[in-house]
Amino acid sequence: MKFYYTYILSCSDGSLYVGVTSDIERRLIEHNAGKYPNAYTHSRRPVTLAFCQDFTEPNQAIEFEKKIKKWSRVKKQALIDENFDQIQNLSECRNATHYKYSPEKDEGNL
Repeated sequence: MKFYYTYILSCSDGSLYVGVTSDIERRLIEHNAGKYPNAYTHSRRPVTLAFCQDFTEPNQAIEFEKKIKKWSRVKKQALIDENFDQIQNLSECRNATHYKYSPEKDEGNL
């Protein structure tokens, strides 16, 4: 069975890079070899694999990559650390109009 991977690399400058591949070992070698001079990781080598999730369908890996690319660094770090409670907490809506922060809630009207 073929697998597809969404991964997070820790770069030498402390930044995180999110990618997707069908061959995680080859891709990590390519990142560290600087195969693509215009790539984000080229000037941030060496990189280390911080997180990797496998999928059986390529679309699943691509969708997960798109999702976590939008996450804050703190949320990505929580994923790396397998701190799922923190991910949940960081995912909660904090808008003033959200029901949790509504003045009516404080007054017991909800």
